[in-house]
Amino acid sequence: MFLCLSHFKNLQWSIFVRKKDKLLLVLGLLGETILYHKTNISVEQPEVMLVHHRMAFISISLFTVRLLQILLPVEKASKVLQKSLLNALFLLSLDVPFSLEYPSIHESIAAYLEQMSTENYSIYKQASGTAYSIECTCSFMAEVHKKGDNNLSELIELADQALSGLPYHQHFPLLQECIHLCSNIWKSAKANSLLQSESQKVLLHLLSHPLPNIKAEAYHCCLGVVKDCLGVHNIAKPESSICHGVHFLLHPKVLYEICTFGLQEDKNEVNSTAKAILMHLLQGRLVMAVLTWNKFIEALCPVIPVLQGYADTKDTLGSCILTLSETTSDEGECLLPRTARLRAALRLLFSKKHLVRSIALKHLTFHLLNEEGANLKRPHLHGSTLSSISNLFIIEGVVELKLDDKTESIFKAETVEKLYDILTSDAVDLVLQKSAAEQLAIILEDTKMHGIVKKLGVIEKILAYLNECTHVNGKLMESIVLPCLTLLRKLVYADPVVRLSLAQQSSLLLQLFRVSLIFQNDRAVLTETTVLLCLLLFDEVARTETWADGITGNDTGPPAFSLPVAVVRRYHIPVRITAHHVVSPNTVVLPLSSECLTMKPVSDMLKMAWNLSWYHGIENLLQLTNYEKEAETFFDSLKLSSEDILILKITHANYGLQDCLNSIIQAVSHRDVKAALTRLSFYVLNDRLALKGSSGSCGTTLKSFVWQKAINRFLQVLPASVEDEKLLVDVLRFLNRLLREQSSSLESESLKWLLQSLLKNKPKSLLSLLVRPESQVRNEIDEIQTAVRQQLDKELIRLFNTLLCCSMSVTDREGLELAGFFRTELALKLLQCLRLTDAPHFYGLPSLERTLRGMVHVTALPDWSTYSAAVEPITICKKYLTGLLEVISSFYVEWGGNAMSFMGKGVTKSTVLCLLHLSHEMMAQAKDMDWISLWSLPCDNNEEQVLSQLGLAWLVPLWVDRDPEVRFTALGIGSALTSLERGCIALAESCQNISGGLWGTVMNILLDQFECSMVRREAAFILQNLLVIPIPTEDVKDCIWQGPCVHDEESGLSQTGKPALKALLYHCRFYEHVNQMVKHCYLGCYTFDLNSSKEDNLIIQKGGITDFDDSFNLGQGPSSQSHSSHSQSTSETMILSASLGSVTELQATNSTSFIPETVVDRLMAQGQSDTTTTECPSQHDSPMSAALPKQHAVITPALLSAVCTLLHNLLVVTPKDTGIALQQVQLLPALTSLVSANLVERCILELKAPLGHPCHTEYVKAQVLLLLQYLSSVSRLLKSCLLVNSQLVIQDELLKPLLGNTFTILTIRSKNGLDTELTSVLHETWVDFFNLLATLLWKSGQISFPSVTTALANHCTAIIDTICDCIRLSAEYPVLYMASLQFLSVLLNEEGRRQLQDKHSTCQNPTISFLLDHAEGCQASVTQLTALIIQVCERKSSQDALKEVATNALLSLLAVSKNAQKCALEVDLIDSCIENMKHVHAQLNLDSLKPGKAQKKKEDNLIKQLRCSMQLLRNCLFQNEECKVAALKAHLVPVLHSLWPWFLIDDSSMQIALHLLCVYTANYPAGCASLCWASGGQLSLPSARSAAGNSLMHSVLKLASQVSNDNSPVQQVVFCLLSNLALSHDCRGIIQKSNFLQNFLSLSLPKGSHKNSGNASTLWLKLLLNVSFGEDGQQMIMKINGFLDQIVEMCKYKHKSSQHLALLILHNICFSPTNKPKVLANDKAIAVLSACLESDCHAVQRIGAASLWALLHNYQKAKVTLKNPSIRRRIDEAYSLAKKTIPQPEENELHAYHLKCLENIVQLLDC
Repeated sequence: MFLCLSHFKNLQWSIFVRKKDKLLLVLGLLGETILYHKTNISVEQPEVMLVHHRMAFISISLFTVRLLQILLPVEKASKVLQKSLLNALFLLSLDVPFSLEYPSIHESIAAYLEQMSTENYSIYKQASGTAYSIECTCSFMAEVHKKGDNNLSELIELADQALSGLPYHQHFPLLQECIHLCSNIWKSAKANSLLQSESQKVLLHLLSHPLPNIKAEAYHCCLGVVKDCLGVHNIAKPESSICHGVHFLLHPKVLYEICTFGLQEDKNEVNSTAKAILMHLLQGRLVMAVLTWNKFIEALCPVIPVLQGYADTKDTLGSCILTLSETTSDEGECLLPRTARLRAALRLLFSKKHLVRSIALKHLTFHLLNEEGANLKRPHLHGSTLSSISNLFIIEGVVELKLDDKTESIFKAETVEKLYDILTSDAVDLVLQKSAAEQLAIILEDTKMHGIVKKLGVIEKILAYLNECTHVNGKLMESIVLPCLTLLRKLVYADPVVRLSLAQQSSLLLQLFRVSLIFQNDRAVLTETTVLLCLLLFDEVARTETWADGITGNDTGPPAFSLPVAVVRRYHIPVRITAHHVVSPNTVVLPLSSECLTMKPVSDMLKMAWNLSWYHGIENLLQLTNYEKEAETFFDSLKLSSEDILILKITHANYGLQDCLNSIIQAVSHRDVKAALTRLSFYVLNDRLALKGSSGSCGTTLKSFVWQKAINRFLQVLPASVEDEKLLVDVLRFLNRLLREQSSSLESESLKWLLQSLLKNKPKSLLSLLVRPESQVRNEIDEIQTAVRQQLDKELIRLFNTLLCCSMSVTDREGLELAGFFRTELALKLLQCLRLTDAPHFYGLPSLERTLRGMVHVTALPDWSTYSAAVEPITICKKYLTGLLEVISSFYVEWGGNAMSFMGKGVTKSTVLCLLHLSHEMMAQAKDMDWISLWSLPCDNNEEQVLSQLGLAWLVPLWVDRDPEVRFTALGIGSALTSLERGCIALAESCQNISGGLWGTVMNILLDQFECSMVRREAAFILQNLLVIPIPTEDVKDCIWQGPCVHDEESGLSQTGKPALKALLYHCRFYEHVNQMVKHCYLGCYTFDLNSSKEDNLIIQKGGITDFDDSFNLGQGPSSQSHSSHSQSTSETMILSASLGSVTELQATNSTSFIPETVVDRLMAQGQSDTTTTECPSQHDSPMSAALPKQHAVITPALLSAVCTLLHNLLVVTPKDTGIALQQVQLLPALTSLVSANLVERCILELKAPLGHPCHTEYVKAQVLLLLQYLSSVSRLLKSCLLVNSQLVIQDELLKPLLGNTFTILTIRSKNGLDTELTSVLHETWVDFFNLLATLLWKSGQISFPSVTTALANHCTAIIDTICDCIRLSAEYPVLYMASLQFLSVLLNEEGRRQLQDKHSTCQNPTISFLLDHAEGCQASVTQLTALIIQVCERKSSQDALKEVATNALLSLLAVSKNAQKCALEVDLIDSCIENMKHVHAQLNLDSLKPGKAQKKKEDNLIKQLRCSMQLLRNCLFQNEECKVAALKAHLVPVLHSLWPWFLIDDSSMQIALHLLCVYTANYPAGCASLCWASGGQLSLPSARSAAGNSLMHSVLKLASQVSNDNSPVQQVVFCLLSNLALSHDCRGIIQKSNFLQNFLSLSLPKGSHKNSGNASTLWLKLLLNVSFGEDGQQMIMKINGFLDQIVEMCKYKHKSSQHLALLILHNICFSPTNKPKVLANDKAIAVLSACLESDCHAVQRIGAASLWALLHNYQKAKVTLKNPSIRRRIDEAYSLAKKTIPQPEENELHAYHLKCLENIVQLLDC
């Protein structure tokens, strides 16, 4: 079945169309088979046959539906009209047990059935609806009997849905409960109106049910409730509310249903019950509460027209009805209100019974006599007038009432108004009025004119005329009565609102009656009055919308006057009408016709549905011990037969599985066990067909203990006979199938139990069956016995292989131990099998292939040789190596390669694969031992030409084997061996006699365009490894490793070492070939055919078809990666790894596992049969070859990844030549632009929301893994290029797409929807990308930083979120954490550097600071990032490296982002740092008392912590006043003051502390003032200022005095701090008192013509400049003796910066009135200032002009000095030049200021 499904699943609809006839034949046969197994089940058959038929029916049905799903789209299903298939699908759709067990398959069946047969689908839907109704019935019955408060709305909903199934099961307790529920709901006065409405619908459906027996039962139940509530027995209960139980009947709709349809029911039972109900209600006034009676009368009034139709003098009910219109002497005892009684009395005149009409006269007499003004009315009520009253309204013929409702009217409103005026005018003659009335009556045939006349008030006028006519003096008005009645009748007929209004006016009704009496001989008038009264008296029942939901009036025209059939039948109706309500509007439509119910599939379905619903599930039903007794209350049609119960047991997989396992436990013969195993296999098959996987019943069974108990004895006891062996084969086959299907969900406890069972009783365990004594093998003469044992061996190997695969998921200690022991024990047993005989020619290929296959699975797992107590791991490995090499030498090497070998392809493949696995195990276990030499083959003694060992040359024929998988694996062995230096040397020596040697051979394989990618990739790995060993630059003969050797045949010269490598690369055109590889790389999703599908290979394991994929996956071991067949087949080990700045890393590669990766590169798990050899199809036949040029094989990203690593190693070995070659062929841009990040994104989105087949999802995952690994390789190569020559990467065509792709990949979120393996590879790619970006910025930040910023701007928020994710992974993935934060640090450092360089320029593009603080959506991410980094920094961890990286990142972040500073403030970082400084201070003081080296180390750690805290504080306070306020409140300055002694002995710490104070005091006067307070004083008290020199300010001044001339870093920082403090008044006061400024005079000035200031001079000038900004400061510095002369001398410095500073100080002094005389008295000072006017520097000119203006301002004596001719000349020339000068736009304001200064000087001098 699965082989068929696997073949068909690749077919498309077009192929189906071409093969339609054959496929339709197949589908038809499948349908017939299903029908056969369905219809051949009968009670007469034995149970075994029933089981067989049912199991076959289920499996074939599942297979058929799966086949349809693969071949036939649902929308095309209508084109497949196979009758047998259609009938089969129809039966399946109605099979309840099947649909419950396989719901998804059932949905598909319904979808196909809908398209293929509308009729069958309709029956299925109707039956499904009935089944659902049955389920609701059972749920309702269960819920209604529950104790406690029920949810009434849910109960009503269930009851409503249950009604449609009632005709089938006719379970009358349901009906009774529904009616009692309705009664209970209506009892309460506060009941929910919606609930009442819904319950009333249920009641009405029951009362109007189309089945007579159900309707009769409903009426009977209602009567029972009425009798209970209104029985005589309730009279003794005063104020009892029991009568409220009938409220559910007291509604017009319910009474209408009973009166209209119940009373006229032909079936006497319903009729009599309805009468009884009405009699109890009509006669129950005495037993009803007032509220109940009033509700009854209110509900009854609208129904009276119907009820009066049953009025009769001979009937009890009829008599009661007659009393309704009767008026007694006591008005209060009347049943109805007066108007209702009048209407009822008049209505009786329309009755078809003469006696009833006669009684009506008596009832009317009261109303006529008691009418207001009756004595003034006519006619007089004497005998002659009333003699024929009983027949008054019985007229011959009927009147047509239809009016004209045309869309357009022919009459005009003006005409109507004129006629109305004539009609109502008193001045007009009565004849004209009559004519006007007649014309209006004609006009009113048009309904569109009705609105006009009603607005004019014609109705009121007509009523007035009628009143006049009935007056004793009204005979004159008789002529106008007829047209007036016609007018009124037409208006009443057309407008229900008018009709309703007039019907309630008793005066009008009496007037019309009197008119009838007056004109009883005038047929025309009598007819009009009769019709008019009919309209008014039957208005209630004429409104169809009142009695049924969902009926609305007709808006297009006047609604036709219609009456119920019950009324029409029992009254003389004078008008022609269309009767309505022939049947009840509340009746329900039966979901299933009787014909459908007679169909056996439908009846079986409903019977199953009833039983399953009644017992609430199949489990409860099957647990019944005596079903017959339990089902006694059911109808016979609802009872299950024994055959039905058996079907349920078989179909319900859980029950069936348990039954099979119990059968195995209790079995007394092999036959019973085999039968149970067959059923179990069916269940496993069904789970697979239904795509249930691990969630199916078999997966659940694996978690139970029963299956272990059933299988245990077969695992513990060895077979004693051939029959036992046959049975064991069946058991193992089932166990293999079960474990294979459930491998992903197998619980560790089950696996451990299996391993324990196999390891118990070691001498007699199943493992021992692998190795039989040789004598026993030779004695197997019987062919049957031999075949059984071969099959047993196959199943054993298959079981052990499956267990090995499953053991990879074990994680607990016990499980790992058991799995390890099992691997080693199995390895030893397989080794025994391999070495069973001495003569290699005696090997049997089938058994050899099985043994090798098992060895492949064992050796694929890491540490498989380490769990033996008796044998050393290396010893086991040596034995394995000896045996495997013996196979190779005997079957391969000895026969000259596979061209002459008779060894099967499966044997070759398995042997080579075992050797590959073995190489890694020996690498791990051999330690320092030289194990490479063990891999050498000795030569054949008969071959005299060969005098040495064959060595490793046996690998070379395998490298050119016809099978690409063998070539790939053999090269993988070479890759593993060359990962060690000894292996490289040994392999090179073994290939000396081959043309081209090792280097040439491997290079040819790599560059062979016809070779598949997986083989070429392994060749690349070997070349990588060969390059790891240092290659000599020249030809050194004594060197062990000379690298490649190149021989020139023309010249006869040979080259080795690096020159040979260059020649080899040039000769092979290596770089051009690589460029071609990039151009032909296929990036799409790889899809596999049948032979290479992993899923199918796991399924098809018959004969030689094996689970190679699983064996390869075992090589990964219990790592975090999932076992995918697409992972990279090699791992890369970094040796000589150095720091970021190093380029000395080479990448050695060894194949740590064998994991296939792509379509053609994938090892085809298509092993051979035990006895045949089949040639492997070439790669040109692969499905991908058509998509590419024929001369090229498919190039995969995996191959290019390996080539990138090879290029990396070449770059390290020959950096210059490789760099030139890369530039020449433009290889780096090609590699970089090959893979788009958008492609990766699309694939990942597809993985997160998979829509296709699971296999397709696996292929997409493989594609993503390959692309990510390729991107990682390229990024590592680019990083190496940057370290060698950054110009290789800094190119726009390379850098821009690279950065776009990089940041896009970094924004892919790994949290949602990605599995562990994919997430791991994505994280590795992130690491490489972060490292690349960091290196790029580090090596060429100034050039690349703008491009990086631009690219980052598009993904800023997402990148920050990614870095946050990386920080959260610090414990699980520290490398990713460090890489991300290092990139962040370098990026932010570059931003800080840019800010310093571009302080006065504006940047066009958004800066990093702008993005962090102002970009939309970024603020929250920056806050989150800052908080996370702070958490890491504050973490008490021993991982100093992690904290250090986090600290550096946090420092950089705080320096450039205000948001980060704000976050730090909010999380109390400032307080935390200051508290840490306090703690360090206390600890330092304590530790200083404990001498010793250990204390010194501890002290260093504390100092390191202190520096870190101060640096964080510094950057947190940088240009942030809020943070400075927080630091002030946290007493930063006192803490620093207390640490000052420790700073004095450590210049580095002192420098950091001074930097912190510089930042703290910058533009923050309060901070500056805090340095002046005494240590320990409260910051809030000014009195804390120290006069005794005990403040941090004094300590700073003292330090500055000591370093004022030593030109040290501390000197620079301390003077910067003093410059900040000098701006504070308090600080200047301390500076003045300390006489610190006197040190300025001791500053040595430079001498000579080229006066250049030193660093100390500049620092002093900056300090003095800040002091001079305050007037007190100006006076302070002028008090220094000789200051003015020295500053004037410094103004003559050639160094511009120092000259400007000195001039600015002199400029500031000129503004002080006190200092002006001193300046003017100093000729040198005036000379310097006047000379400034002639300076080439505009800034100096402005300083000079401003200074002179300041001297002249408000100081007349300055004029005398400045009017000196030479000075005046300079001023005038400067002024004239300034007026002529056109400044640059950016200097407009400064030039204007300069001009203003000169103008003022000239004006002041001219006054």
